[in-house]
Amino acid sequence: MYDIIGDIHGQADKLEALLSNMGYEEVNGVYQHPERTLISVGDLVDRGPQQRRSVDTIRRMVEHGKALCIMGNHEFNAVAWASQDESGNYLREHSQKNFEQHEAFLKEAEQDPAWYANTIAWFKTLPMYLELPNLRGVHACWHEPSLEVLENYATDGVLHEDAWVAANTEYHELFNAIEVLCKGWEVQLPEGYSFLDKSKHRRTEIRTRWWREAHPHYRKLAIGVDDINNLPDTEIPGASMPGYDNKKPLFIGHYWMQGTPCVQTDHIACVDWSAGKGGPMVGYRLDGQQLSNAQFFTSENC
Repeated sequence: MYDIIGDIHGQADKLEALLSNMGYEEVNGVYQHPERTLISVGDLVDRGPQQRRSVDTIRRMVEHGKALCIMGNHEFNAVAWASQDESGNYLREHSQKNFEQHEAFLKEAEQDPAWYANTIAWFKTLPMYLELPNLRGVHACWHEPSLEVLENYATDGVLHEDAWVAANTEYHELFNAIEVLCKGWEVQLPEGYSFLDKSKHRRTEIRTRWWREAHPHYRKLAIGVDDINNLPDTEIPGASMPGYDNKKPLFIGHYWMQGTPCVQTDHIACVDWSAGKGGPMVGYRLDGQQLSNAQFFTSENC
């Protein structure tokens, strides 16, 4: 069976503590469990102090058949930052804002250009989602229409090499699909409303608890907003959440949850509990189809 872990964001110490707490041991440089396979939901990089170690730990596990890894928006952005189109323009603008978000990774990666290039090439091999017999995984939002678009540009969730320009071209159908899958279901705020995100950048769209289909209210659905009083105290006009078919357990990351790890619905569990911002790194041990709060592990002492 599988163990699913959340966003790492360069926190290798927490990653190794979590693996240890879940019964994984390092054998010949590779963390492994005698009976289980690890799944990372992505966002290995940015923010934390141990970028290279975090990437290499997961990559070695994947390459030795001990883990699977989904592409997170930070791996996607890392590829786009390092890649150019036919005119020599970088797919992700080298703006100050984008640099600040990516600085921790670049600081380590650029010390070893060969490792950097090899890592970017490996990031390109990561699928945008996993569909396994007993579970599904995606970094932010399982959305069938977006998955259908993706399949025109990918094989088994892995983007084709010639699709990267389209994937980073605003308003292209592939760009829109990846925005949903990797960044979540977002809703535009009414004119005059905005808030500062955790990086102090002003936002005019809210990331939503898309798994909640009832009560489409700005304040009830918003996630990642420190003060919900900055949002309208009204329902979202004409909005509908994408929902989920509940055919299999679904695991997501991305959302910087806080508090005691818990499932989001009977069939959806988020495993990102803010390891990159002072919280624990979290894993979920899947045994059977029924999700339970008792199946969470953390990087903190057990």
